[in-house]
Amino acid sequence: MSIKQEETHDEPKDSPVEASILSEGQADEADPEGAIEEAEARPEDERSNKIAALESELEMLRKEFTAVNDKYLRKLADDINFRKRMAREKEDGQRYAVSSLLGDLIPILDDFDRAIASAEIQKDYSVLHDGVLLIKRQLGSVLQSKYGLSRFESLGKPFDPHHHEAVAMVQGGPEDGEEAVVAEEFLPGYGLHDRVLRTAKVRVRMPAATRDAATEATAEANGTDTNAN
Repeated sequence: MSIKQEETHDEPKDSPVEASILSEGQADEADPEGAIEEAEARPEDERSNKIAALESELEMLRKEFTAVNDKYLRKLADDINFRKRMAREKEDGQRYAVSSLLGDLIPILDDFDRAIASAEIQKDYSVLHDGVLLIKRQLGSVLQSKYGLSRFESLGKPFDPHHHEAVAMVQGGPEDGEEAVVAEEFLPGYGLHDRVLRTAKVRVRMPAATRDAATEATAEANGTDTNAN
């Protein structure tokens, strides 16, 4: 073997890793612009991914907002319809509140028509009188039994400012007692269940004690002696 051949045989060979590094280095040296473009492309891809993620999140939020807005609009429409329905029912209730009462009064109007027609045919006052009394009793019975309207008697009763309104007074004698009493009833009083619907317009008879006290008070004010005579 020659010396030249031995030197060639002893020369070390490069490892695969070293060969790869050398090849990359050679590639970079061979194409430096491509490496720069690749490095610049990486941040662009990251920005594109972030934009895509944000757009996806925005689309999801838009869907959620649309769902919530639709739910709110439906709720608002339900509230508006409910208020309109309640207002309409209230208006109908006020407009037709007396429908039951009027339905009960219509037959009484029919009785009036029959009584008047009968009186015109017979030309008899007693027939009209009896018919009117009958209708009055019928009306009072309906109003009291179905609606709680009652007429309270005042004549001869002690004066009660909660039930009576004194429109006139008359002085009584010693035999009339010491309490103010209803002497005359001009208009009757009516009550609805446990409330006074209308006070009675009455004339009140004042007791003699009240009259004497008033006379003495007047005399004292005038400086006269009531026992002078």
